[in-house]
Amino acid sequence: MNFADLGLSKPILKAIEEKGYSTPSPIQERAIPPIIQGEDLMAAAQTGTGKTAGFTLPLLHRLAKGKNAKSGQIRALILTPTRELAAQVGESVNDYSKHLPLRSAVVFGGVKINPQIRNLRGGVDILVATPGRLLDLYNQGVVKFSELEVLVLDEADRMLDMGFIHDIKKILALLPKLRQNLLFSATFSTQIRKLAQGLVNNPVEISVTPVNSTATTVKQWICPVDKKQKSPLLIELIQKNDWHQVLVFSRTKHGANRLARQLESAKISAAAIHGNKSQGARTRALADFKSGSVRVLVATDIAARGLDIDQLPQVVNFDLPNVAEDYVHRIGRTGRAGATGQAVSLVCADEFDQLASIERLTNKLLDREIVEGFEPVHALPESNLSSKPQRKKKPTSKKPGSRPDTRKGKTAKGHRDGQRSGENARGHKPQGKNKSHRSDSSSSGNTGAGNTTEQNRSPKPKRAKPQKRQTDSGSPASTEGRTQKQTRKVNTGGSKRSGNTNPGANSQKPARRIRKRPTTSNK
Repeated sequence: MNFADLGLSKPILKAIEEKGYSTPSPIQERAIPPIIQGEDLMAAAQTGTGKTAGFTLPLLHRLAKGKNAKSGQIRALILTPTRELAAQVGESVNDYSKHLPLRSAVVFGGVKINPQIRNLRGGVDILVATPGRLLDLYNQGVVKFSELEVLVLDEADRMLDMGFIHDIKKILALLPKLRQNLLFSATFSTQIRKLAQGLVNNPVEISVTPVNSTATTVKQWICPVDKKQKSPLLIELIQKNDWHQVLVFSRTKHGANRLARQLESAKISAAAIHGNKSQGARTRALADFKSGSVRVLVATDIAARGLDIDQLPQVVNFDLPNVAEDYVHRIGRTGRAGATGQAVSLVCADEFDQLASIERLTNKLLDREIVEGFEPVHALPESNLSSKPQRKKKPTSKKPGSRPDTRKGKTAKGHRDGQRSGENARGHKPQGKNKSHRSDSSSSGNTGAGNTTEQNRSPKPKRAKPQKRQTDSGSPASTEGRTQKQTRKVNTGGSKRSGNTNPGANSQKPARRIRKRPTTSNK
């Protein structure tokens, strides 16, 4: 089957021929006919199989039959999760619509909004946008959706995973109810599929490849290596194998910058691309990499979706992704459109859990090759597809006074007769802080052998009785049995400093004199 058999118009077929394509891919062959008929569609296919052309070609065919968009209006809206993917889809729309009288535009954040506003004032037939910038333009009254005919969600699973579901719901509330809905994605989890089905109306579901499968044209292997030796190993692989175009994935932004500097110090031209870079810097780095002026492009997972680089031969996972599905999209940057490619992962012992998740997801054990001179000190454990990930058990805290129970392998309390001990009755509150928590044997009556806490408690020291004070003549004082503090309070005038009838108390501790500060008058 060729593209002419799918019912596409001649201007579109001419553009396809100029691009060098003659035979549609499986996803294009199954998706184009229902889209031309106006049905809703939800398609899942692995990356690099031509999903973008799968909805762009029939979309252009339908829009070419109608009238052009009016001022401020949009006829078709394509939503993408990242700027790079939006730019790529915009290029595909321009390439395939060059012989059609249709207008298109691309809008995303990170750049000035005024040029985008000028492009949208006259109205566009196809708008490719990211959700955030689209809402900004709508709030400023730049775009209107009353004449919208088609809505496309590209990389729908990634869009929902990145937290765009709230923005998508806001956009859906603004769109007319009578419209065609298309959802294209590389993978669909069960949760994402259920959520996506709520956004379309009786869709035609297409799945041309197994879920989370990788391209057979990509050779996958891993290099066990210690974490500190990853950078020298990468430099060794690039120089030894004479790699001229390598896409390297790093887990963090700072790691991408650091790796790019290390490659530059080894006389290997490199550039970093991540979210902290401005859109201009990201565009220049990607353009230099495509042209060949930059040998290595170090990127975070923002480049795992949407980057379409012709004949990209090498992909390196410097760090394994935390999400196993991202591995499928990373290595999908190579081996596209039937071409061959290689995907190598540098794996240390700390990344074994991520490696096991990837192998279970793809249902394939990756080949291991140890490079001479970079043998790992910390060995990477062997993988097994049949083993399931073990959940970490919560630590169990042993209470004081517990003893092993040989009958059921559990721990029992310190009492034997089933009665709660004094410590458990107090709720493990500190002793001596609250009198109501004390349980002396005289008050509670717990004198049995089971009350281990009361038996082990140290006896409370007795308070010394006050001695009788003697007067100067040697006879007992009239305040016999009173403490020294109580004796000082007995006076004739009601004051502690004057009129005290007990000369012994005054002789032991003289009254404290209070010195008054001199006051100065303000003149």
